[in-house]
Amino acid sequence: MKIIRAEHLGMCFGVRDAIALAVETAEREPLTILGDLVHNDTVLAELRAKGIRVEQKSAAIETQTVMVTAHGASERAMNETRQRGLNVLEATCPLVHVAHRSLKKLVGEGFYPVIIGQRGHVEVSGMTEDLAVFDVVLDENDVANLRERPCFGVISQTTQPIDKVRRLVRLMRQRFPKSEVRFIDTVCQPTKQRQSAAVELAQKCDVVIVIGGTHSNNTHELVKTCSRFCAQVYHVQTADDLQNGWFCADDIVGITAGTSTPDVVIEAIEQQLSHFAAATNKPTNAKEFYELHQMD
Repeated sequence: MKIIRAEHLGMCFGVRDAIALAVETAEREPLTILGDLVHNDTVLAELRAKGIRVEQKSAAIETQTVMVTAHGASERAMNETRQRGLNVLEATCPLVHVAHRSLKKLVGEGFYPVIIGQRGHVEVSGMTEDLAVFDVVLDENDVANLRERPCFGVISQTTQPIDKVRRLVRLMRQRFPKSEVRFIDTVCQPTKQRQSAAVELAQKCDVVIVIGGTHSNNTHELVKTCSRFCAQVYHVQTADDLQNGWFCADDIVGITAGTSTPDVVIEAIEQQLSHFAAATNKPTNAKEFYELHQMD
């Protein structure tokens, strides 16, 4: 059994910076994070262990300082929090800020806003809560249900696969040939790198392990991508989720991970896989033991 890693995997700079800001702030004063800072249970548990509170509703915040998650938030949500007299810290990823500015630019130029992403996801909600009208699309059926407009301004949730985003933009242009469809690519570079690396990895492997939170959109998209090229793909959060029965002695096992997955979790899973490999590759009888040592 051979274990290989994707060229690009795991925690991105935006998540690392958000976590560092939260920890640094909590060392000085009590801190509440409004919503899940990242979609990873291991990270959230570590933050709570440091005394950092996590609340889903602004009304439940009891500390003077509150942090907006790496996924960003609407101006309306931040203003509502400030109106309570609270200090608001932004841990929003800079690339999410790029998506917000791109959307604002399109709307300011008169384009009807369309966001390619997961309806109800915290990042998409942050993009749309300040808009009077908009549409969110995630698949072909959503595009089919759009009403015709003179001009569409299209951006994407930063963690969507770029090939899917471009396909949906093409479908919009085909469906509305008389409309102007202006697309600004807001898929972040870490997502593009991890998606591309996942394709390369899955094509080499018999089994792929995708590591990430159950609510992580970019992790789910990695699972979908890997499943296109590899028949056995498993989504796990920690090493405890691994099962020895998934693997055979001659398998090539690939590892990739979503952008909120800590290095320590990836390393623990790789170590557990190495234990499986050592057990799997042991000779099962005296003849195999003799042949193995003759080869040595």
